Amino acid sequence: MANGVLSFPLTAFHDDGSLDPDGCRAHVAGRLAAAPGAVFPACGTGEFFSLDEDEYRQVVTVAVEESAGRVPVVAGTGYGWAQAARFARIAEDAGADALLVLPHYLVAAPQDGLVAQLERIAARTRLPLITYQRGQVAYTADSLRRVAALPNVIGLKDGHGDLDRLQRLTLAAPDDFLFFNGAATAEIQARAYATVGVPAYSSAVHAFAPEIANAFFAALRDGDAGTVDKLLRGFYVPFVELRDRVPGYAVSLVKAAARLRGHPVGPVRAPLTDPSAADLADLRAVLAAGLDLVGAAL
Repeated sequence: MANGVLSFPLTAFHDDGSLDPDGCRAHVAGRLAAAPGAVFPACGTGEFFSLDEDEYRQVVTVAVEESAGRVPVVAGTGYGWAQAARFARIAEDAGADALLVLPHYLVAAPQDGLVAQLERIAARTRLPLITYQRGQVAYTADSLRRVAALPNVIGLKDGHGDLDRLQRLTLAAPDDFLFFNGAATAEIQARAYATVGVPAYSSAVHAFAPEIANAFFAALRDGDAGTVDKLLRGFYVPFVELRDRVPGYAVSLVKAAARLRGHPVGPVRAPLTDPSAADLADLRAVLAAGLDLVGAAL
């Protein structure tokens, strides 16, 4: 997974909000053609929270079939442990290689509860698990040691961006434990994460502009600070400023940008909303500028 961008495919819907399996298939195929390190279907960018179990099965199955063993397929799962275990069984039956355990629903919980949640999910699947700390989930070093001792828990994705806490976690974990930068628009913080030993990151931008995502990944890997700065200034920072205008735009703008590039991924599902006409115009300008930086066109 460290050899390429971690790609989080979108889930395609028809205009009436129903699942579009053919659109999902075309979108995943396009991501795979751009050489990701892994694909993560039905996660946050893929609107896991809006899928029922049958839709989830179709989305994961499409990703597995299109990947055909070329890269790992890591499916999302979540909610309470009982429901997460149901999704885990579906993903396992569909042929997924691993699971990303999204933060549980609604309630804050003590450290013992966070560990117990993962213990219960791990006991109900044979798949490797990557736990995602974000929102109400934040592990201490002691809790991470307990989590990492579970046989099928292999890694942690961090969405908090607290580098002090993250450094403590990396030092507490076994040497072969995986860590991922899972901040929103992770490229913004990618250099900072790398300084604490976490170079791998997820990329929502890969869902609509793999040319930009791959150029940034290569520049960061190769120590090309000039290109990294150019892409941050010319694309990523303007994109994040646009993303921050409206709650949920971290997904809505990604889907809108994919549509601008001709990908039939459809609208977002409620409670998310599609961008306004004014924001869509600004998105078009930001995207065109970013693509121009890497010699690509809208």
